[in-house]
Amino acid sequence: MENEPLIDDALKNELAALYSAEDRHYHGLAHIEAMLALAEEYRSLLDDPGAVEAAIWLHDAIYDSRAKDNEAKSAELAEKKLAGRVNPQRLARIAAMINATATHQLPPFRDENALNDAALLLDMDLAILGAEPAVFDAYEKAVRLEYGWVEKPMWRAGRSAVLKSFLARQHIFYTTEFRNRFEAQARENLGRSLQALQDRP
Repeated sequence: MENEPLIDDALKNELAALYSAEDRHYHGLAHIEAMLALAEEYRSLLDDPGAVEAAIWLHDAIYDSRAKDNEAKSAELAEKKLAGRVNPQRLARIAAMINATATHQLPPFRDENALNDAALLLDMDLAILGAEPAVFDAYEKAVRLEYGWVEKPMWRAGRSAVLKSFLARQHIFYTTEFRNRFEAQARENLGRSLQALQDRP
C-alpha cells in the first residue's frame, strides 16, 4: 500500500478541475505542476516523496481569496480523500504540511525527516519569489487579479505587510539548497515589488 501513489488518476482529475477554476489566476494547476517539478528535482532529499506529492496536490485544493481558512479546509479535504489509502500517522503528516502553508512556519514535528520534508515543501511553495524578474512580476499580477475585489489602498497596505514579513525573516527559505538557489533573487524581487507598491499614488 505504501508504494501505491496516494494521488491516483481519478483524484488527479478531480483536483485538476478545482485548480482550473476561472478565479485562480495564480493558485491553479501551473503552480501545482511547478511544485511537483521541484519535488522531482529534489526527490533524493525527501524522506517520504509520496506524502510530499500528496501535500502539493492538495495544499491549495480549496481556495477562496476572501476566506481565511483555505489551508485548514484543504487539509480536511486531504483527510477525507486519502482516508483508507494511507495510515493515520502518514495522513496526519500530510495534513500538517498542508496547514503549514498558511503561515509558512514549520509544523511541530519531532521527527527530523518529517521536519525536513515540511521545510522542502514550504520552500517549493515559495520558490516563485526567487523566480526571474519577469516571471515574478507575472506572479504578482496574477495574485492581484485573485484579490481583484480588494480596493487599491487596502491592497497596497495588505500586500506591503506580506512582503515586509518575508523580508524581515532571517531567511526566506528553510533549506540550504533553496537558499543558495533562490534567496538573493527573492529578496531583490520582494524589495522591488514593495517599492512599486509604495511609489504608486
